[in-house]
Amino acid sequence: MQRVDFHVLPSAETRERLHYACRVVEKAYLAGQRVLVWFDGVVDLQTFDEMLWTYSAGSFVPHEVLAGEPDWEDAPVWLGAAHPAPSACDVLINLAAAIPPAADRAQRVIEIIDADDGRRQAGRARFRGYRERGVEPVTHTIGAAAS
Repeated sequence: MQRVDFHVLPSAETRERLHYACRVVEKAYLAGQRVLVWFDGVVDLQTFDEMLWTYSAGSFVPHEVLAGEPDWEDAPVWLGAAHPAPSACDVLINLAAAIPPAADRAQRVIEIIDADDGRRQAGRARFRGYRERGVEPVTHTIGAAAS
């Protein structure tokens, strides 16, 4: 059975949400998992792409932007917004407003929700959507020190 976790952050700051997502991506990568991070659009994807290179001085997370190139299969972390992932992934981290098209092919989905009203409402809709798919999501409230 697929696992879906909602990580709920106390801040409404987009940058803090993306920084937290970088930490989750790095943890999954270091555990040897293939990761897909999904976005609504290219602007958010590009911001996150740059942030993955710079968010922590001692970290390195090799990643590729999904853009139709065959070398996607070689990257342990994919960033996508329009092009679907070429194969299943271990962890899908959703930073988009809707349930990603690849959600059914991921072993685990991590939804990162912050205190922004619009993102909270979209998160609640996704929570219901997963339940309608027969998955019971688990919610984790993340404290201010973890974000």
